[in-house]
Amino acid sequence: MRAANHCRFLIDGGFPVTFATTLQGDQMSELIQRAKNFATSAHQRIGHRRKYSDQPYQVHLEAVARLVASVTDDPEMIAAAWLHDVVEDTPATLGDVEREFGPAVAALVQDLTDVSRPSDGNRAIRKESDRQHTAHASPRAKTIKLADLMDNCQDISRHDVRFARVYLSEMNALLAVLGEGDARLLKKARALHGDCLEKLLTLRDPDPGLAAAGLVSLLPLVAGSQLLHRFREVFTAGDIAEPLLSFDSDAPERTTARIMNSRRLRIAGIRVDGLVQAYVRLSDIDATAAGDKGSDTPSGRQLQHISADQVLGLNAPLMDVVGILTRHDHCFVSVFDSVVGVIGRDAVNKPPVRMWLFGAITLYEMGLIPLIEKIFPDGTWQSVLPPARLEKARELQRERERRNQRCDLINCLQLSDKAQITLEYAPARDALGLPSKRAGKELIKDLESLRNHLAHSQDIVSHDWVQIIRMAYRMAELSPP
Repeated sequence: MRAANHCRFLIDGGFPVTFATTLQGDQMSELIQRAKNFATSAHQRIGHRRKYSDQPYQVHLEAVARLVASVTDDPEMIAAAWLHDVVEDTPATLGDVEREFGPAVAALVQDLTDVSRPSDGNRAIRKESDRQHTAHASPRAKTIKLADLMDNCQDISRHDVRFARVYLSEMNALLAVLGEGDARLLKKARALHGDCLEKLLTLRDPDPGLAAAGLVSLLPLVAGSQLLHRFREVFTAGDIAEPLLSFDSDAPERTTARIMNSRRLRIAGIRVDGLVQAYVRLSDIDATAAGDKGSDTPSGRQLQHISADQVLGLNAPLMDVVGILTRHDHCFVSVFDSVVGVIGRDAVNKPPVRMWLFGAITLYEMGLIPLIEKIFPDGTWQSVLPPARLEKARELQRERERRNQRCDLINCLQLSDKAQITLEYAPARDALGLPSKRAGKELIKDLESLRNHLAHSQDIVSHDWVQIIRMAYRMAELSPP
């Protein structure tokens, strides 16, 4: 018999949410405990914390899991609640989730993972694409989504009035397609949404002139030019794709494995009715089939279906490749609707991606200069920078002048210096989606780490995958339509 505690969430005088939580420890199912450990570890490894409260991210995951546990004893649903952000926010893929927790949990997590691509357009366009994906989710996944919306709604409404207006509009649109979710959570979610909206209507925007001030874009000048638009199209999926060897679905495992081994291929396409519609991993084929004594079992029995959201055209931008590899182990490339190539995460270490990322960071840094000049006109930014850092910039300026390379002092600043100046201005932090100076410093630290690893030809997939994902979406936000 399940014992329960009752907990309450309150929005500073707002709507109370009451829910039951299952006991921890011995009474928690083994599946749920493994999901909790997996998700907690995955988010902790990347230092993931709640944006506004700076709490460990598992606080949000636990809140969502508890809400789900208040309306169901289904261990797969509660496990998926713990895992609902692991694909979007950490290096884990849907393939990792399936291998660890089975296809049922993976299917729930897939329903809860956004499918929009960075190049789809602005936030509104991408969110509509994700809403359509949610509309087709299972009732079990919709119940988890309701719990996620409820916890996020409270957090955002409490801390960020401006973004809360956007989020509540998006939440309202999602609630319209979540009717198949648990009726009790749906009722509470609607009431919470209404209460938060009513509360926000009584609050004044902390800085209504911010958008007019031109600080809503990290690259207020560069983003509006054709430079960024051309840059995002320079490198494409075709530049890093590998040819995909394919077999008929009735080809013997022994033959498939022998050829894959001889060509050092980890995956191969599987043709069904003449078209590549699935793939097989060498690791999934029976060990005996990899040798000379294997059976003639068709390799099709080990096939993995290629989903529509795994396939890109040859000329698709790299940011979309990164978006797919966030969710899946492999991205597939098609020509005339026929799958002919494959891209794994290790391809991100190839020169075209490195050049693309290095250029993105350069544009990122270039954009800080006009932002600083807008915030601190006539060189007043110099009073913000520590004397030692200012002197470093002056030394560089003197050296450049000695070489007849005249430049303004602001162009002699390091990336960290430019960021430090920008982060001193609270409205700029807010416009850049940074809740605190600490968050801004972490962002710059991550960018500098990525740039250093790029410059020294180190493995960026292992060290900087999460930052690569974020960079791809920043590039999409700043790209002109």
